Amino acid sequence: MYKGKTCNLPFNLIRVHYIFIDAKEVEKKVFSQGYPKMVKKQTTSQIVHSFLRWLGVEKGYSEHTVSAYRRDILEFTTGIGANVLITAIEPIHIRRFVVSLHSHNSATSIARKLSTLRTFFKFLLREHYINNDPVAGISGPKVGKYLPTFLTVDEVFALLETPNEKDRFKLRDVAILELLYSTGMRVAELVSRNVLNLDFANEVLMVRGKGDKERLVPVGNPALEAIRGWLPLRDQLIADRARRGRDVEKEALFLNGRGGRLSSRSVERMVKSYGQRAGIPQIVTPHALRHSFATHLLEMGADLRSVQELLGHASLSTTQRYTHLTLDHLTEVYDKAHPNAK
Repeated sequence: MYKGKTCNLPFNLIRVHYIFIDAKEVEKKVFSQGYPKMVKKQTTSQIVHSFLRWLGVEKGYSEHTVSAYRRDILEFTTGIGANVLITAIEPIHIRRFVVSLHSHNSATSIARKLSTLRTFFKFLLREHYINNDPVAGISGPKVGKYLPTFLTVDEVFALLETPNEKDRFKLRDVAILELLYSTGMRVAELVSRNVLNLDFANEVLMVRGKGDKERLVPVGNPALEAIRGWLPLRDQLIADRARRGRDVEKEALFLNGRGGRLSSRSVERMVKSYGQRAGIPQIVTPHALRHSFATHLLEMGADLRSVQELLGHASLSTTQRYTHLTLDHLTEVYDKAHPNAK
């Protein structure tokens, strides 16, 4: 703020006498005429730390997502060499990095890493670390249309019936499988749920998804009954942990054998194992159950917008990929049933 004197800015853009002015407005007007910005001077590690903090705090991204950004940026900074400063990056550095990725990355991976760099350098530009975006105008590889892998209804039922009395945590595992298929939630969303997030009376679960956005999803009766069956064993694991003198995890809905919060990796291993035991030919993942949830809803007549809300997709176009699967299914049914199909 300036007060009590004349302020002569470059090019005689603004002259102010004895008034208050907003420094940001002055900066905006001056910079809009091409006056060079003052670039912040920090080390590469400080800049990357600021970016990752922005992703986690302001954008609300999960630790898993922030870690993925960190890995991509570390790969980039390592690839261009320690002698090149982040604030001195040119488009040629980006192009060389992208070319180097082709030998050991799929088109999808390259596109994702380039997307990371776009987000990173847009952040640097907005925060005045750089004056020009080196990624602008650089296109990524063409990525083929991805169709999600899903299970048939019979395969899902076979999976849900696989846990038996020989499995130590049968009650927990059945509850997890039922809940994944009943809600279509992501595995990271599942392991972060607490008991208080589940409303048994109204049969809904509060889910916190990407970008820290919350949504309510209905929970079917089989999943609710399975969770009720698991809760007494959960209480026993908590009591056992307390007797061992360990910090007690009282909030988490799903626990591991030591009484701590269950991890995403543990759920993935468990689902894969039950898929193999069920005789399902493809590798079964928690995300395959999510895809199955969406595909089966659409096959049964659910509208696309409702499925979008249930999945927590920010864009309807993300949900629309499931319509390709349901169209294939409808075509198959038509070919088998219609007398004039062939």
